[in-house]
Amino acid sequence: MMVLRSAPPSPFARKVRIGAALVGLEDRITLENTDVRAPDPAFFAENPVGKLPVLVLEDGSSLYDSRVILEYLDHLAGGGRLIPTEPAERFAALKLQALADAMMEAALLQIYEVRYRPEARRHAEWVRWQEGKVARALDALQKAPPLHPERADVGRIALACALGYLDLRFDGRWRREHPKLVRFLDGFAAAVPAYEATSPLG
Repeated sequence: MMVLRSAPPSPFARKVRIGAALVGLEDRITLENTDVRAPDPAFFAENPVGKLPVLVLEDGSSLYDSRVILEYLDHLAGGGRLIPTEPAERFAALKLQALADAMMEAALLQIYEVRYRPEARRHAEWVRWQEGKVARALDALQKAPPLHPERADVGRIALACALGYLDLRFDGRWRREHPKLVRFLDGFAAAVPAYEATSPLG
């Protein structure tokens, strides 16, 4: 069995779990929750920078980050399942994944600023800069939302996880001004049962 080192709130780990379900590989993966603030020392041998998710393969080697893991799962499934093979679709999916991943990273950094810094040392301007990244990405996607949410490639998976994380950590405030993205997420969730099955809300 492969082992996915994860944490329930992690949108990046959620990407991998959804991808594994979509290609029928979830029964070959054991989930293992990992606290990156106090991990087993062996975790740093699997990923020296100590970030989740990490996929530990059956031979003991490891893969990270979520983009690499999804590409590996797509390879195991025969290719073209999560990452399109036709060039225009492929690079559109990879570009969308990059944008959604950047949204998740900026959202996470806002949470970390509150969680890990004493109030006196928090940097309001830096937080606003991260907020701006998310806001600009949402506005760009509202103008040109991805079509066919049921075509669950890496880009659409990443976007769904990014929006889900904004729901989790920021009370879904993005929804009010981005109705096209709300429709996208509703369509994705309806077409991909793994989205609700991997909800950190249980």
